[in-house]
Amino acid sequence: MNRSLRRSRFRVVVPAYPAFNIYSRIARLTTALGPVCIGTVVSRMEGWDVEVIDENNYRKFGPKDSEGRPDHATLQLIRPADVVGLYGGLSSTIPRLYDLARFYREHGVITIAGGQHFVGENVRDALDNGIDYLVMDEGEETIQELLAVIRENREPDAVSGVAFMRNGQVVRTPDRPPIADFDGMPLPDFDLVRYAKIAVYPINWVRGCGMDCEFCTVKGRPRPASVHRIVEQIAALVETRKARQFFIVDDLFGQRRKESLELCRLLTEYQAAIGLKLDFTVQIRLDRASDAELLQAMRKAGVTMVCIGFESPIPEELEAMNKKVKPEEMLALTRLYHKAGFLVHGMFIFGYPLPEGVRLNLSVGQRVRHFRSFIRKSRLDTIQVLLPVPLPGTALTERLAAQNRIFSRDIVGWEFYDGNFPLLEPDDPLTPEEMHLALRKIMGRFYRFRFFFVIGLNILLFPAMIFSVFNLGRGWGRWYRSWRNALKRFGGWLVMRRWTAALKRSAFAERIVRARDGLRKARLASSRSATPDEKP
Repeated sequence: MNRSLRRSRFRVVVPAYPAFNIYSRIARLTTALGPVCIGTVVSRMEGWDVEVIDENNYRKFGPKDSEGRPDHATLQLIRPADVVGLYGGLSSTIPRLYDLARFYREHGVITIAGGQHFVGENVRDALDNGIDYLVMDEGEETIQELLAVIRENREPDAVSGVAFMRNGQVVRTPDRPPIADFDGMPLPDFDLVRYAKIAVYPINWVRGCGMDCEFCTVKGRPRPASVHRIVEQIAALVETRKARQFFIVDDLFGQRRKESLELCRLLTEYQAAIGLKLDFTVQIRLDRASDAELLQAMRKAGVTMVCIGFESPIPEELEAMNKKVKPEEMLALTRLYHKAGFLVHGMFIFGYPLPEGVRLNLSVGQRVRHFRSFIRKSRLDTIQVLLPVPLPGTALTERLAAQNRIFSRDIVGWEFYDGNFPLLEPDDPLTPEEMHLALRKIMGRFYRFRFFFVIGLNILLFPAMIFSVFNLGRGWGRWYRSWRNALKRFGGWLVMRRWTAALKRSAFAERIVRARDGLRKARLASSRSATPDEKP
């Protein structure tokens, strides 16, 4: 069929998390921003119809298969796609992504994938698993050129930033320079996301990050959009989709101090002009707590929650991570955020593998007590504790691979790469089993069933707490934080309970044993193959 004679359909799919993933609850309230941006630029191209299917937020009238997931066979029946784009931003969704790619390829659909997972050996792996083209790095410009090539039946060699197979070999075209002019791009169109109910809208202000953390995939010189573009995007969502809640996804809100203050001022004035209060969550560094002017501006603008990467409350681990802060300083800075009126969400990594030559002689029980003590003293509103993940393309993964410490993905597959499972042999004296249990102990102490009764108690005490202080606003704030946190902590208990049940069904403990045996055999084989001079 000559594609140039009719309109073509481009479907972007965000693959579902594994069934036992603990992020499924929040995913039902939001969506991934990257696929929306890709879909938006394609929707502006002549001859293309576009839709985005987020399998994690698929709730309104969408056809479903026997497992409750989107029924892509029916979608192809009622609205056939000519080209399907698959979002590979999370390694844990790659098995599902490959299943979808093979399904669509079998139905004669061209498949394109992109995302941070596809680096190194994963490029060939993807092209061997149903992917026709890979878009490397940012995709808004690349996807437009690639689809034009596909529609006109031309060779893709002239398109920068793609990889594909030719005669059994991987062909990768020259890299494309990072996008610099964000103001010239269309605003993300969330109307393209079919069947979803979106309550929290993601906003991207700055791409890239200059912190260069060993474990993180976000790299490169920070490139911001203008402050006025961000306000324009928020205003458009308020006016067209009645949006009220937003998550600014950048890791370093406030680092560009002058622009951050200007953004807060414009948002404050906009909300006053329309007579509405908006709610913002931001990710921010702990040290920004000492900037009182910034905190005040953020509160006026409607920022209610700050997400902070504490990483660890153990001094030796902080030093090894090159964190220029001590636990007691972290507590003091956290109190400043609370004093300013923010909810604080704390993010931690348990059992981070230390650099060679650095040793931490703490048992798993001692480490757990450090975490519990810090979380209690800091009075965090919500927490997320993860295990270290050797994500593709990071310096951490390179270091651990050189030490032969990463479990085989033939045993511990990509579906476990979400931070909730041990994926590597930890530092002595820890074991993978202990790390897995420690994660559940820390989270299980924080998210507990007893908060069900605290919810009811808060409802009963509502009038007393509101009117027991002269400042009505302060009374409301105290009551709301207590009620809200009890609700979150009981809800977290429900999620943990379901996740634990699914974990038992997955027989993951058996996988750990097999993975450790595999590492030992690999090391033994390596030792035997070494020459006498090479052996230790």
